[in-house]
Amino acid sequence: MDFVFHFLFSPLPTPAIISLFAVAAATLFYLNTRPSPLRAPADLKHQSLGIKDGARKTALLEDNNNLMSYYHEDARTIYEVFQRGLKVSGNGPCLGYRKPGRPYQWLKYKQVSDRAEHLGSGLIHKGLRPNTDTLIGIFAQNRPEWIIAELACYTYSMVAVPLYDTLGPEALVFIIDQAELSTVICDNKSKAEILLQNREKGQTPLLKNIVIMDPFNSDLVEQGAKCGVDIVLMKDVEPPKPEDLSIICFTSGTTGNPKGAMLTHENVVSDASLCNQQTSVVPSTEDVSISFLPLAHMFERVVQTVVYGAGARVGFFQGDIRLLPDDMKTLQPTIFPVVPRLLNRVYDKSGATSPFKKWLLNFAVEKKYAEVKEGIIRKNSIWDKLIFNKVQESLGGRVRVMVTGAAPISPSVLNFLRAALGCQIFEAYGQTESTAGCTFTMPGDATSGHVGVPLPCNYVKLVDVEEMNYFASNGEGEVCIKGRNVFKGYLKDPEKTAEALDKDGWLHTGDIGKWLPSGVLKIIDRKKNIFKLAQGEYIAPEKIENVYVRSGPVAQVFVHGDSLQSCLVAIVVPDPEVLPSLAKNLGCQGSMEELCKNPKIKKAILSDMTKLGKEAGLKSFEQVKDVHLHPELFSIENGLLTPTLKAKRAELKDLFQPQIDRLYANIQ
Repeated sequence: MDFVFHFLFSPLPTPAIISLFAVAAATLFYLNTRPSPLRAPADLKHQSLGIKDGARKTALLEDNNNLMSYYHEDARTIYEVFQRGLKVSGNGPCLGYRKPGRPYQWLKYKQVSDRAEHLGSGLIHKGLRPNTDTLIGIFAQNRPEWIIAELACYTYSMVAVPLYDTLGPEALVFIIDQAELSTVICDNKSKAEILLQNREKGQTPLLKNIVIMDPFNSDLVEQGAKCGVDIVLMKDVEPPKPEDLSIICFTSGTTGNPKGAMLTHENVVSDASLCNQQTSVVPSTEDVSISFLPLAHMFERVVQTVVYGAGARVGFFQGDIRLLPDDMKTLQPTIFPVVPRLLNRVYDKSGATSPFKKWLLNFAVEKKYAEVKEGIIRKNSIWDKLIFNKVQESLGGRVRVMVTGAAPISPSVLNFLRAALGCQIFEAYGQTESTAGCTFTMPGDATSGHVGVPLPCNYVKLVDVEEMNYFASNGEGEVCIKGRNVFKGYLKDPEKTAEALDKDGWLHTGDIGKWLPSGVLKIIDRKKNIFKLAQGEYIAPEKIENVYVRSGPVAQVFVHGDSLQSCLVAIVVPDPEVLPSLAKNLGCQGSMEELCKNPKIKKAILSDMTKLGKEAGLKSFEQVKDVHLHPELFSIENGLLTPTLKAKRAELKDLFQPQIDRLYANIQ
């Protein structure tokens, strides 16, 4: 008290005393509101452990060599996972949907379970057998009925086969014939008409039943009757074992026909179990996830399996990606599965304009990221209130867990978002054949540029790729996976199955990885899609594209070369939001199409790409020598991207062959 008395009546001026009290109050507020740091579940310096044959396992398994098949004893199949969600949620909200300008409406767990049972019963009544030899097509956009249709299959031990129209008409016919689908559940009349048109042409001869989610008129029933197909409305229409087939997920097919990856219930449930052991953020009944990534893609399927097992909720977007920001603000999700392309857009839009604002933003990121590295994850710091509130609110303001996968994400983008969003961001790596994920980053690990450690359900090892100079003895090689989440093979394609799975059950991914000293895996190259240039150098175009796409003016890039040419060229789509400012700085004007034809614009973009390539360590023969600027984005709709947003290389090559030929002619 004497100290306080002397301090208050000291010769210090009143403003100084007030300032000191303000600093003390701010410090006290900071200490009281600062959350406890995250505790990593394993030593972050030794995140994976070596086992026999050079493979590695997650350190979470410690001395236990039994790979994880499930986390909860009562949830060993996807059907049981959902039933557990029904129980632990106390029949809480499950599937959400909304109409434009309206709030989300929710179906409860029991409603979903009952509707799935009724639909499955109706399918049995149609003559379908309740066993894993019965395959059911699901041809719809993300919506609650998609999940109900899938659960209907699992309730009666049948197998789901997702379909999507972006595959193209030929691939759609191929899948229906390859899987011998007699029944397809679709969302609307237009998709039913596509199926009927194929049937009328003499294609898909085994198709007998179409179940439609939305109401339709009697004309469609008559059209179906003429070609021997029964049309019914969805609402008018024994659980499986872990080793039984649950879903046949046809890969996007960047080249050739799609391949049907056969996945069991154990595959999906074991992969989804990672969330309970691998992360410190176990979902609860209070959580809600946003569904906009394709349900025909296993990344989204595994995320939803995790959510249902916890009795949490899933809200579906309105079906238009342009309305996703509005859906996010309305739903306010806490779990956000996302792909790097969308995160890149969030990052690009968060940039500052004036020098002072750039300095302030960078300073705030530095201070906030320093907390992240200490395990402090929060949204209530002074920097959140002053700088980051807007970007957080753009995602609904409540996101606490974000998982990114399907493609690499730039370390600079990831570090910025970890600071700005105030939530845990995990990076996953895998493929359809490993039921989405096979590695996952650890909680508390704020480092970037890697994809984490093996999941508790699988091992990972690297094998030599001599032609690319990668050797397992150096900690580098092709990533191979073995475990509970590895698929059983491709539907009716033993040759492709043998290419993917070796005799010991290891899945060969085609990706080149490297073990870092901390035991985490870094993807450094690609064995698939590689080609040779005329002088014999191997080129991995996707690695090069991942470097160039971080150029500010570049939205998308397709790198091309072949064994008849000595150098690389590229098709570049400029970012429509960045290009105008670049043009202004260069003194150029015009529409998007006109700017793409401007030599000054082209020179500036190529120069920036080359600079980034040098910084990333690209060799001289890996740098493109010329580019063609294209004004229209590659998309799913124009057939240049797969539903997982991967480039369809064959289609891109065919479309841009004239421009590619001109580029090489100019170089020569």
